[in-house]
Amino acid sequence: MCVGEPMQVMADAATLARCRDRHGVVHDIDLLLVGPQTQGVWLLSFLGAAREVIDASRAAAVCDALDALDALMRGETADVDAAFADLTGREPELPAFLRGPKP
Repeated sequence: MCVGEPMQVMADAATLARCRDRHGVVHDIDLLLVGPQTQGVWLLSFLGAAREVIDASRAAAVCDALDALDALMRGETADVDAAFADLTGREPELPAFLRGPKP
């Protein structure tokens, strides 16, 4: 399992973007998997590479989930149901490419 981190692009870039994470730390993120991006765009990154272009609401949801995990790892309480609202109350789903053909 990998954990993607939302990053916001700070300036237009073609292959390597300067991005800011949820703590304000600046990273250089490889764009080869997602193509050129413009300032303000949100990316879901892992190991220094953008894996997906996401919207601001998805970025906020992922940041909330990561903040909850950080709090739990520090021994603090967190509203896990709120932080993972997109996952609670439903069964896990396989990605479409793993489901196989429809009968």
